[in-house]
Amino acid sequence: MSLTGRAVAEFVGTALLVAIVIGSGIMAETLTSDEGVSLLLNQLATVLGLGVLIAVLMPISGAHINPAVSLAILLRREISGGEAAVYVIAQLLGGMGGVALAHVMFGRAVLEISGNDRLTTGTFVGEIIATAGLIAIILLLVLRGSASLLPLVVPAWIGAGYVFTSSTSFANPAVTLGRMFTDSFAGISPLSGLGFMAAQLVGIAAALALVIPVMTASKEKSDD
Repeated sequence: MSLTGRAVAEFVGTALLVAIVIGSGIMAETLTSDEGVSLLLNQLATVLGLGVLIAVLMPISGAHINPAVSLAILLRREISGGEAAVYVIAQLLGGMGGVALAHVMFGRAVLEISGNDRLTTGTFVGEIIATAGLIAIILLLVLRGSASLLPLVVPAWIGAGYVFTSSTSFANPAVTLGRMFTDSFAGISPLSGLGFMAAQLVGIAAALALVIPVMTASKEKSDD
C-alpha cells in the first residue's frame, strides 16, 4: 500500500477512535448523571471500538492510530522519518476530524474549548504509566512475533488504564488533542492536554528504556 493510502487509513482510524471516545462520553452524559456509570460506558465503547479499528487497519497501515506509537517505531528505526511525519500529521488531523464528527452527530458546535482541568502530579504520573505500558506491550508483542494479539491486548490495556490510572489512560496525543476541543464528559482543557502530551513523551522514553535491553538481549540470543 502506498504511503498516501496508509496515511488515509491512519486519518480515518484516528478520527473514528476520537469520535468513539467523545461520542460515547456525550451519550453517557445524556443517559445518566452517575459519573461512574458514564466512565464505564465510555470505557466499554472505547475498548470495543479500538479493538475493531486495530484488527481492520493492521494489514493496511499497521494501525498505529497514535502518534506515540509512530514515534516509538521511528525511534526503533523501523520506519523512516518521512513516513513517521506523514503518519503523525494524518493522526493529528484525524483527531480534529473525530471531535467534529462526534459533535455533529450530537448537535453540538463543531469545535468547543474544554474547561475540564485534569492535570495534577498524580494524573501526570498516571499518564506516563499508561503510555509506557502501551508502547512496551506493542513492542514486546511484535518482538515475540505475536502481533496478531494486538487487537485484543491493546484495548485490554487501555480499558484497564481507564480505572487503574488517575489520568484514565489517554496514552495518545491525537486523542488528547481532539479531547481539548470538546466541552463534554471526555474533554480536557488545553493546558491540561499539553501536560498530558508531555507525560506521553516521557512514557515513550520510559518504555524504550525498559524494552530496548530486552530486545537487544533477544536479538543476541537469536544470533548465537
